Amino acid sequence: MISVSPQWYTKKWVVVSLHVLFWSLILVFPYLIKISVEHDSNSHADKDAGNFYLAFALQNLMRALLFYVNAYFFIPKLAYGRRFGQYLTALLVTFCLLTAWNRFIYSLFMPGLHFTIWSYVLFELPIFIFMVMGSTAFRVVADKIREQQRAKEKETENLKTELSFLRSQVSPHFMFNVLNNMVALARKKSDLLEPSLIKLSSLLRYMLYETDEDKVLLEKEIEYLKSFIELQAQRFGKNVDIHTNFEPVTDGFVIEPMLLIPFVENAFKHGTGLVPEAQIDIRLNLENGQLNFCARNRYNETTEYEKDKTSGIGLTNVKRRLNLLYPNSHSLQITKEDGWFSVLLKLNLH
Repeated sequence: MISVSPQWYTKKWVVVSLHVLFWSLILVFPYLIKISVEHDSNSHADKDAGNFYLAFALQNLMRALLFYVNAYFFIPKLAYGRRFGQYLTALLVTFCLLTAWNRFIYSLFMPGLHFTIWSYVLFELPIFIFMVMGSTAFRVVADKIREQQRAKEKETENLKTELSFLRSQVSPHFMFNVLNNMVALARKKSDLLEPSLIKLSSLLRYMLYETDEDKVLLEKEIEYLKSFIELQAQRFGKNVDIHTNFEPVTDGFVIEPMLLIPFVENAFKHGTGLVPEAQIDIRLNLENGQLNFCARNRYNETTEYEKDKTSGIGLTNVKRRLNLLYPNSHSLQITKEDGWFSVLLKLNLH
C-alpha cells in the first residue's frame, strides 16, 4: 500500500550531524582566522591567544545553550502557549545572565581587557538576537516538517482504511451476481453447473489469496474477468450477444486487484433483462504501458431508473479507488449515447 518515508533531512542522525558540524565550525572559527593571519610568535602572545580562544569557546558554549533552551523550552512552553510576556521576560533574563557570564569569562582569562557593561551589551545584543531568531526558525521549521509528516501518515492510514472498505464492498456485489448464476443453473439442472462451480472456486481462490496484495499481475486480473464473463454467458445464453477482445499481455505489468470488475458487473446488470437486442462489448489492450479498457452495453431507458436504485456502489467505488491510487495516471469517460452505455478507461501502468 502507500508508505510514507521521512525525507533525508528529517532523519535524526542527519539533524544531529548538522548541529555538531555547525557548532564545531563556530568553535574552531578563531583558529581558522589564526592560521590565515601572520603574526610574530612569542610565548606571551601565544598565551594571550590561548586564553582568548578558551574564552571564545566558553562564550559559544553558552550561546549554544541559549539556542537549544529557546528551541526546546521557551518556544514550545511559552511562545506556543501564547505566554508572550513570560517569553520576553525569559529572554531578557537569559540575556542578562549571558552578558554577566561573558564579562566573567573575559575578566578571568583576559584580565588586561577592560570593557564597560554597555560595551558588553552592545557587543552581545546583535549576537543574542541572531541566536534567538535562528533558534526560533529552527524550531518552527522542524515543527512544520513533523506536522506535515503526521498529516501525511494520517492521510495514508485513512487511505488504507478507505481502500480496504472499498474492496470489501466490491466482493459481496460480485458474489451476489455469481451465486445468482449458480442458482439459475441448479434450477435448470444444467450439466454446466459442475464446471461452473469449479470456475467459481477458482475465482474465490483468487479473491481470497491474491487480492490481499497491493498489486496483482495484469494477466491474473484479465483471467479473473474472463472467468466472470464466461459464468455470465452461461447464465444468459443466447439472450445476450457478448463480444470480448482481450489482447495478450505478457510484459509483467501490475494493477490494483479487482479494479476492472465493477465495470463488467455494471455492463451485465444494465445490459440484460428487458433490454431489446441486448449486447455487451468488452475490450482490453495494453499499448506502451497504457491500459485501454472499454466496456459497452445496450440499455433500456424505461427500466434504467429502477435498476439504478438497486445497482450497488461498484462504479462509485471504482471511481474513488482510481482517484486514490492513480490520481494523475488515468482518465475515465462514462457516456450514454444512442442507446449505449460506455465506459472508457485509460490507465498508465508504468
